[in-house]
Amino acid sequence: MIRGTSPVKSVLAQFFQRFPRRALGGMVLLALVAACAGNKPPAGDLQTSSDQTDIQRRAQIRLQLAVGYFEQGQMATALDEVKHALQIDPNLADGYSVRALVYMEMGETRLAEENFQRALKIAPNNPDFSNNYGWFLCHNGQEKQSIGYFDAALQNKAYLSPAKALNNAGACSMRMKDNATAERYLLQAFRLQPNNPDTNLNLAKLAYSRNDLVQSQFYIGRVAHGEAPPPDVLWTAIKIERKRGDLAAETRYASQLRRRYPNSPEYAAFLRGAFNE
Repeated sequence: MIRGTSPVKSVLAQFFQRFPRRALGGMVLLALVAACAGNKPPAGDLQTSSDQTDIQRRAQIRLQLAVGYFEQGQMATALDEVKHALQIDPNLADGYSVRALVYMEMGETRLAEENFQRALKIAPNNPDFSNNYGWFLCHNGQEKQSIGYFDAALQNKAYLSPAKALNNAGACSMRMKDNATAERYLLQAFRLQPNNPDTNLNLAKLAYSRNDLVQSQFYIGRVAHGEAPPPDVLWTAIKIERKRGDLAAETRYASQLRRRYPNSPEYAAFLRGAFNE
């Protein structure tokens, strides 16, 4: 499985790949704070400004509640809170973006796309929205179209997470078997954020695909030696060490995979000897 930095699980907690839900809160809430700071009403009509500020405040509170419920896995309640936020402020772009991510987590592809597009219609230059929609397209059979959205995010000089979009563009290029383009994106991501586990895993897979075992071992070692590496990291490490002929290292990784993730697809692949799939 090719990983990327997702908006639902890197944003919403890395759905975007068996993502742990905790990852979402930080990213979305930061976006909400930015939205509050960037949407101050103009000076002039004090009454109007005060009313508008109160509307925004109430809508943002509802949206933050929605994010909290999402992180707890309470999807129906999260959607209900988003609905209330949008009833208060129908032009709240973050509301449509969060609802899109929730629908994406639920597998409601059509509804997710509708909300991604609505968010981008309201805020077409928002780089987080572009990155999230690109990741959605990448995982719904539209990899080629997704690259344009990652590039749009990267062209925004105010974008605070360029390594995220670079990694996602690299991962989606790998899905298209365009390894040269994938490596270009991923190396840029590595330069910006060398400790990103997704970037290191993807670079390890790229190096392994061209039989560069030195480089593949270098990148996988940066994530496989961490605390509780995920199953796809361990499985990639097993394949690398097997091809290198290091039986001791292969056995160590295999033992971790068996102990930590006995029901994972990666361990099932190991048991059937699917080293070349």
